[in-house]
Amino acid sequence: MINYWLEGLRIAFQPFNLLIMLVGVSSGIVVGALPGVTSSMGIILLLPFTYYMKPETALLMLTGMYCASMFGGSISAILLKTPGTPSAAATAIDGYPLAQQGKAGKAISAALIGSFIGGIASGVCMVFLAPLLAKFALKFGPPEYFALAVFGLTIIASVSGKDLVKGLIAGLIGLLLSLIGIDNITGSQRLTLGIDILANGFDFLPVMIGVFAVSEVLDKLERKSGRVQITTSLGQLFLTWQELKSLIVPIIVGVVIGTLIGVLPGTGGAIATFLAYNELRRWSKNKEKFGQGALEGVVVCETANNAVTGGAMVPTLSLGVPGDAVTAVMLGAFVLIGVRPGPLMFTQQANIVYSFFAGWFVIQFMMLAVGFVSIILAPNILKIRDEVLMPIVLVLCIIGSFSLRNSVYDVGVALCFGVLGYLMRKAGFPMPPLVLGLILGPMAEQNLNRTLLIAKNDWTILFRRPISLTLLLAAFVSVTFSLIGAYRASKKEATRL
Repeated sequence: MINYWLEGLRIAFQPFNLLIMLVGVSSGIVVGALPGVTSSMGIILLLPFTYYMKPETALLMLTGMYCASMFGGSISAILLKTPGTPSAAATAIDGYPLAQQGKAGKAISAALIGSFIGGIASGVCMVFLAPLLAKFALKFGPPEYFALAVFGLTIIASVSGKDLVKGLIAGLIGLLLSLIGIDNITGSQRLTLGIDILANGFDFLPVMIGVFAVSEVLDKLERKSGRVQITTSLGQLFLTWQELKSLIVPIIVGVVIGTLIGVLPGTGGAIATFLAYNELRRWSKNKEKFGQGALEGVVVCETANNAVTGGAMVPTLSLGVPGDAVTAVMLGAFVLIGVRPGPLMFTQQANIVYSFFAGWFVIQFMMLAVGFVSIILAPNILKIRDEVLMPIVLVLCIIGSFSLRNSVYDVGVALCFGVLGYLMRKAGFPMPPLVLGLILGPMAEQNLNRTLLIAKNDWTILFRRPISLTLLLAAFVSVTFSLIGAYRASKKEATRL
């Protein structure tokens, strides 16, 4: 194994491979920051450039794109409340308020540090704990995934802001919207109102672009808010020692939850970030600062986001089963460049595996270096007048929505949900619960259907399997705590009045 590692390090540190990794990292940050241009799309765009490369070189460039794009999504989420990637949606909850307070540089710094540590920690888990984590992932079947989705839906209470009722209504709207389209069991149309085009349903990405980005454009152009103060002093752009110490617990929470969720096939970064955010807020002594501009909220989301990358590569490499949508595209790219993921890969293509492992850690340090440059440059975007910046953001939203499936329908979905998001803002409804319902609704429904088919409509199967029972109990406890907290908050407010 030592010889394999030495060979992997030799390959990773070849000058051409270092240059290729730098290209992958730099383009990944740009791709991640563009609304609607996902990590998957970035990998697909890079594929033609890999045809004449050695397999290990191509793999390193694609990995650089994958890891860096996860961080890149936080830049637009923080600066413009426009998540560049689905998993950056939770980052916007605290990142954008920080930018509005003139702390955009500090928010991006926190995101970068969380992304770097999340990537390093998940890489360590990927290298040394892959067999154990793969066995853990194999224990998850439809009942466990349904219970995980139910537990995830309890996050709605945490991201609802001060009005729990409006948050729950927004979450229910998201769940209802997730039902529109084709029934995954019977194949029949439902809730389409006789409009055939609605059989396509609503893809998560155009909806997210609409409710976060387009609604923000409409809101900004209407009220023409004052300019945000741009911090130019490096001492103010970067975090103080006291601020760094406060991020230790959020980073630990993000690493653990992100890695575990990443290992589970079919989950992804969006679920991991919302779960990590929810758990950190639940046990925090200062719950009220979350949603108002908490650095802890930014760093836990970005740590979980990048911890997913290493976790998702575990089943991809060891079992040939993709951990999320991005690694599904990565799996196809592996095959195209001549890499065959699976148990035999570690013996038959050991040089590729260990160059990938070594390159993974080099890529994290490259992302840290390039990210520091973005901390200095990116906040200057806020100097652009809204009358100029917002139309540019709107054009990027339209391009991002269209490029998902080359469909005008997705552009229409983004614009319609932009209007819906704008009206929700006016009425005081939070948008994260709607997005969360849309993410977890299909996961809960599909796995409940599969569970009942397997168990022949015996609901007790959910309580006879240890993991699903544990998750359902955790969901019950989560709801109970949320209701108690809401009751105490309303009672305190009534006493104050």
